[in-house]
Amino acid sequence: MPNRTSARTPASTTSGTRFVTSADGTAIAYDVTGTGPAVVVVEGALCQRTMGTAKALIPVLSQDHAVHAYDRRGRGESGPGTAPYSVEREVEDLVAVLEAAGPGAFVVGASSGAALVLEALRAGVPMGRVALYEVPFIVDGSHAPHGADLGARTQRLVDSGRRGEAVTLFLRTVGVPATGVALMRLMPVWKKLCAVAHTLPHDYAIVLDHQQGEPLPDGYVAGVTVPVLVLVGGKSPAYMKNAQAAVAGALPDATLRELPGESHMVRGRATAPALQEFWES
Repeated sequence: MPNRTSARTPASTTSGTRFVTSADGTAIAYDVTGTGPAVVVVEGALCQRTMGTAKALIPVLSQDHAVHAYDRRGRGESGPGTAPYSVEREVEDLVAVLEAAGPGAFVVGASSGAALVLEALRAGVPMGRVALYEVPFIVDGSHAPHGADLGARTQRLVDSGRRGEAVTLFLRTVGVPATGVALMRLMPVWKKLCAVAHTLPHDYAIVLDHQQGEPLPDGYVAGVTVPVLVLVGGKSPAYMKNAQAAVAGALPDATLRELPGESHMVRGRATAPALQEFWES
């Protein structure tokens, strides 16, 4: 039976895989590293709990916190979930992990994972303080809109077995140069990325409506009462900075913070101090 508890483990020691059952019966895999107040990390596109934001943050945060890292549905050790995909089901997955973490757990979401956390906040999911790292929206003319058919195009590639092309389309869309993609194809990580390429349409379902160069809808997050820290890298492009400012400005209780020298990739030693300061304020 899935374990719906979150017993504490010694600092810097990982609990091993546990499972919670989401509302639709999907088994969601997670582990816990460290002791202290609970932190739940929500990964972005193509990331699993062993290769993403959690991996970057755990070495620093686990000294004082119980870091709950989980595989979003369809990734890693989590189940594929029921078809058709819906953002609401992913919100329910997060709810199940939060229940395991216990009341008042802090939440950190990165990239499309941050957008998923926003959807959970909009749905009234109870959680402690929330940190959002670079929600990947395009809310003005500082960047060309992403194609509204990206999700459908990617789904067709996946359905025809062209996972590498689906990953390439995503990487080129988010700005990775062709030479960078060519190099990645030669690295061991490429197989891992292709293994979860079928989840890329899930991320597009979460973010694509807000990547069309239009301002956030009026009242988009007006009902959110949780304190939120919105983080952006100092080296990130103008459109990303503008989007974070828009998200922070729309939230009733938000703090916008720029991390000098950082980009879209979360680095633990640069990000963790900002998180800890926010949690302790």
